[in-house]
Amino acid sequence: MNENALIKSCLSGDRTAQRMMYERFAAKMFGVCRRYIKNEADVEEVLLNGFYKVFSNLAKFSHKGSFEGWIRRIMVNEALMFIRKQNKVSNLQLVGLADYQHPASPQMPDRKIQEDDILCLLDDLPPGYRTVFNLYAIEGYSHKEIAEKLGVSVNTSKSQLLKARRMLQELLEKADIGRE
Repeated sequence: MNENALIKSCLSGDRTAQRMMYERFAAKMFGVCRRYIKNEADVEEVLLNGFYKVFSNLAKFSHKGSFEGWIRRIMVNEALMFIRKQNKVSNLQLVGLADYQHPASPQMPDRKIQEDDILCLLDDLPPGYRTVFNLYAIEGYSHKEIAEKLGVSVNTSKSQLLKARRMLQELLEKADIGRE
C-alpha cells in the first residue's frame, strides 16, 4: 500500500492500516528515540506515546514535506518531553562559550564505526550534551530552535554542542573504536 493510501486508511480508522504504518516506521523511529534515551523500556514508552500522537494528529499532516520527517519530529518532541519529565534537561551546565577552551583538533584516523558503537558513545554523554548533539548534528535543528525547545540560551546550546563533540572525540580515542 502506498503512503497516501495508508494515511487515508488510517484516517478512516482501519486498524490493519494503523498496524502497517506502525510496522513500516517503528524500527527507524525506535532508533530516533534511542539516541535521546538510554533505557530501552523508556524508549518503547516514548515510541508508543509518539505513535499515539501520530495517529491522533494524522489529519493535521499537510502532505508538505515527507511523512517520515513529520513522524520523526513528533518522536523527537516526545523524547524531549520525556527527558524534561525526568528532570534530565535541567542537568545542562550553564557555561557560556567564553568558558570553553577548545583543544587543538588532531587529525582523526579513518575509522569504521558501527551504529551500536555510536549509541554506546552517545550513552556516555551527559543528558544535556547528548540532547543538544542529537538535535543539532543528527536532526538538523539550529541553535536558536534548540534553545527554544529546551528553554536555554543560544550560547548554552552552542557550548553544549562543542563540549559534546569534544567528549565524543575523547571517548572515541579511549575506546579505540573502528580502527583498522
